[in-house]
Amino acid sequence: MKRTDKETFVVEFQERLERSTVLYLTDFSGLDVKAMTRLRDRLHESGAEYFVVKNRLVLRALQGLEEELPDLSEHLKGPTGVIVSEAGPVEPAKALSEFAKEHGDRPAFKVGVLDRKIVEAAQFTRLAKLPPREQLLAELAGALQAPLAMLVGALEAKLQETAGLLDALREKKAEEG
Repeated sequence: MKRTDKETFVVEFQERLERSTVLYLTDFSGLDVKAMTRLRDRLHESGAEYFVVKNRLVLRALQGLEEELPDLSEHLKGPTGVIVSEAGPVEPAKALSEFAKEHGDRPAFKVGVLDRKIVEAAQFTRLAKLPPREQLLAELAGALQAPLAMLVGALEAKLQETAGLLDALREKKAEEG
């Protein structure tokens, strides 16, 4: 890669990092090209991108974002794959975890950054086990709807009771009068 290509890549990578909501670093050693292609496809389906970049270039890109991201230099040793996503943290974590289970724990999770905070392996595992966003939204909608449905049911029951009392009163007046 020529120097100008490297400089262009660093600037473009910084822009991508600024737009992304999540950043995961992985160790991809032990994966062949075919497996890497399948991993990229799976991550792309989840709304993320996977880059295999020289650690020096990632460090240069991160140096321009020191205020926005924590220091990751200690994790940029050895073969490093970078996952960036604008969609959210759960889907890429789930895709990476499922892929790693199928391929002998490769790629291995190194570290992540979410909301400008470090994500360790245990936190990453919890993220990967969360249900999909759509399911969480459906559960939230159901939780919000349940009290309203109960209120409507109670009001409807009172309305039915009042209507019944009015019918009984009308029948009684009809008998009397």
